[in-house]
Amino acid sequence: MVMDLTFCVRAILLCWLVILATMLMIYLTVSRLDFCGPNIIDHFFCDLEPLLELSCSDTFAMKLETFFLVIFLAICPVIVIIVSYVYIIFTILKIPSVTGRQKTFSTCSAHLSVVSLYYGSLIITYVFPRKFPSQENVKKILSLFYTVITPLLNPIIYSLSNREIKQALKSNVRNMSGAFRFSWFLEVSLFTVKHT
Repeated sequence: MVMDLTFCVRAILLCWLVILATMLMIYLTVSRLDFCGPNIIDHFFCDLEPLLELSCSDTFAMKLETFFLVIFLAICPVIVIIVSYVYIIFTILKIPSVTGRQKTFSTCSAHLSVVSLYYGSLIITYVFPRKFPSQENVKKILSLFYTVITPLLNPIIYSLSNREIKQALKSNVRNMSGAFRFSWFLEVSLFTVKHT
């Protein structure tokens, strides 16, 4: 009853405005920095922290701004998600059937694992300062979690709870394995014919 079209449009517009304002604020702050050193970013992609390392200006204000943005855009949503899951768990425990509880817990645990992976890697990367050079490699790997792995896992986790998609995936795997066996058989046969 709450999630009508007007509410959805307003929520989407609010998200877009917050992200636009955030990116504009970061852009304006970074555009005031001076870059006089090498122009090679030691990272997989143009992330903010490796970009700040290239600056020969004082980046304290930018790092402080980033810290507060992470609190607003990452830690606050994590707190809301944790509180929501506490309520969800108490509601699930009231379900009388064991199979109903198990099914609901399996759905929630998949969502919670993806959320934990995303926000955990994001918070570790941007909130905790680097003290050792070896931590730089760890942060590079963690950045892959929130940029690559989580977006890849989302459709898999949420669509595999659908029975029709599970069936389609199983039949595709069977077809691919059959095609693989046939192509392997052809290659072995051609190899045998060539060498005899």
